[in-house]
Amino acid sequence: MSNSDRVVLALGGAGKVGSGIVKGLLDKGFKVAVISRDSSRLEKLRSFVSPNTKDNLTTIVGNVGSEEEAEQAKQALLKEVGKVTDIVSSLGFSWWQGGPPHTQSLKDLHWVIETLLFSTFVSWKAFYPLVRDDSNCTYTFITGGAGEKLLMPGTGFLTVGAASTLAFCHVLREEYPEVPCKLNQVKINTGVATPDHMAPGFLNHLDLGEAVAALIERRNTAHNVFTINCPADLKSVLLERNL
Repeated sequence: MSNSDRVVLALGGAGKVGSGIVKGLLDKGFKVAVISRDSSRLEKLRSFVSPNTKDNLTTIVGNVGSEEEAEQAKQALLKEVGKVTDIVSSLGFSWWQGGPPHTQSLKDLHWVIETLLFSTFVSWKAFYPLVRDDSNCTYTFITGGAGEKLLMPGTGFLTVGAASTLAFCHVLREEYPEVPCKLNQVKINTGVATPDHMAPGFLNHLDLGEAVAALIERRNTAHNVFTINCPADLKSVLLERNL
């Protein structure tokens, strides 16, 4: 199956990490679909991708954060694109720095868990059946390393939320060891930024997108966690194909 015959659903595709992945996929000739509650973010995404690839980008206004709305979004998606061959979810990669736990409320903790874990779970439950039983299909999670350590003061709830997402991905690998679909995880242990907001050691979201697109294109690995600690790791992905 050529890239032009493959349709990738990019969950979180209108975000900073996701937009780089969407552009990388489109530049490789994939058809890409993105669902977002915010139509203005979808318009921004459409203006961001390479002009000659816009016809291969399908955008749908919808919410994948609740079971009922995710099901509605799935039906709208299938009506637009007909099929999905690959899914990449960057919903579990986000940032939060609201302060130490004693200054926060249960509402704050719930927001972090809902943003990082609940949306990842609900969207997986809704869309995974579309690719589960086909060995030519892939499902790739993009997660952060914040769940393994406190990144800096005030990010404690981010650690809690990110850890829950890492645990969920681990559970999926253990619970579904023999599913035909190639289930993988890319764990990023550094910051990700756009070219105009780069900091030392950060990943350019365009470079990350190109690397993730290469992984999805190859679809020759399953049930693996690929850890990215620095930009040099992405270089090994792109040049040595050794993620």
